[in-house]
Amino acid sequence: MTTRIGVVTFPGSLDDRDAQRAVRLAGAEPVALWHRDKDLHQVDAVVLPGGFSYGDYLRCGAISRFSPVMDTIIEQAKLGMPVLGICNGFQVLCESHLLPGALTRNDSLHFICRDQKLRIENAGTAWTRDYSAGQEIVVPLKNGEGRFVADERVLDELEAEGRIVARYLDVNPNGSYRDIAGITNAAGNVVGLMPHPEHAVEPLTGPTTEGLGFFTSVLKQLVNA
Repeated sequence: MTTRIGVVTFPGSLDDRDAQRAVRLAGAEPVALWHRDKDLHQVDAVVLPGGFSYGDYLRCGAISRFSPVMDTIIEQAKLGMPVLGICNGFQVLCESHLLPGALTRNDSLHFICRDQKLRIENAGTAWTRDYSAGQEIVVPLKNGEGRFVADERVLDELEAEGRIVARYLDVNPNGSYRDIAGITNAAGNVVGLMPHPEHAVEPLTGPTTEGLGFFTSVLKQLVNA
C-alpha cells in the first residue's frame, strides 16, 4: 500500500507543487489538501509548504492557523501524525502552538535568498532519520521573516531536550537565536524548518539533492511503524 503524504495549499502558498514533487521523488504518493477542507483524505503525514499564506497579513501564518484544515492537522499531530512545516509552514506551526517560539523579521530587514549550509543536530525525528547527527547539508533558503526567537527558558529547554533539528553553519542569515534553523516537538513527529529541502531534491534544479532526506525519512518511519 502506497504511503500518502498530504501537502496543504493555502491562499498564497508558493511551494506546494515543489513539495508534492519532493514527496513523489521520495517514493510516496502526494495528496493535495485544500485549506478549507477539514478532511485529510486518509493521508499518513502532512507537509505545510512555504509561501505567503493569506499575504502574510497580520503576522506570517497567523491567519492560516485558523484555516479549517488546521483543526484536523493539530488534532492528528497531537496523536502522533508526522507534520513538516517548511518556511511559511514553520511559521504556521508556531502560530498553532504545535511548536514553541516565533519567526520574526530578519535582523538585516532584507529578504534573503541563498544556498545555505546546515548541520543536522537531531537525526531521531520522523523527518530526519535518513541523516546522521552532525551531518552537513546545503539547501536553499529564502525568507524575509525567518529569524527564530524564543525566551531563554524555551531555548534552554530545546537545547536540553535535543529538540533543535538543524542549525545554520558558516553564516547565520537572519539572526536566529542560537543559529537555529529548525526545531521539533517533544515527540519528534512535528518539525519546523526555515530553509527549503524541497528545492534540493534533484541535480537539475537544486544546489544539491541533500534535501530529499527529509522526505525519505518520513517514508521509512511510516513503513516501519
